[in-house]
Amino acid sequence: MFLTAVARPRYDAEGNMTFSGKIGVWPFVQEIPAARRSEYRARGTIEMKSVNVNRRVMRRYMIEKVVPGIKEVWPADDTNPILIQQDNVRTHILPGDAEFAEAVATTGLDIKIINQPPNSPDLNALELGYFRSLESLTDCRAPTTIKELIQGVQEEFDEYDAGKLNRIFLTLQTIMVEVMNHGGENSYKIPHICARRDWKGKESYRLGFTFPVRFMKMPWRF
Repeated sequence: MFLTAVARPRYDAEGNMTFSGKIGVWPFVQEIPAARRSEYRARGTIEMKSVNVNRRVMRRYMIEKVVPGIKEVWPADDTNPILIQQDNVRTHILPGDAEFAEAVATTGLDIKIINQPPNSPDLNALELGYFRSLESLTDCRAPTTIKELIQGVQEEFDEYDAGKLNRIFLTLQTIMVEVMNHGGENSYKIPHICARRDWKGKESYRLGFTFPVRFMKMPWRF
């Protein structure tokens, strides 16, 4: 499993990207010495093993990885609240978690946690398109070990096109509108966004929508 955090990319008035929206991706693993010898490795060889995720582990990852990740890449000119949206998995920390709030207070940022509506995967940017795209790219690498999988996911995350991520967030915005138009029901169809390019090849919709750029998505399944 991986913990992934992304936000909507940003562009300047000329359509040039100023913020990729990619906060980070972190595997739930630990390195431990092998307890027994086998034909493939000696006893005591350091191995990479998956971690069972509970609320304690999630809190540690949020404090030690997500919060520093946001502080490192977040645009310096943005002083607005940063909303981390998470799904309703029981292992996630609560929005009012005291330890998380204490860690955030040391950063100088205003970071808050909110939960997405239950049973609403379309309101999750990662589930809406990002995970599918990343899984497809990673499967092409055919990893055979945990280490190869982690390396492949990290490389695909680093190389992921910010324009695609931007389109996912724009689709999310149109879905929110459709949810309101249908009285909160999920009987809508996911709208299709047409991307028009200007004479420089820039995608014009980058400049034509006003979706909150400080909005983040942070489910943890991959």
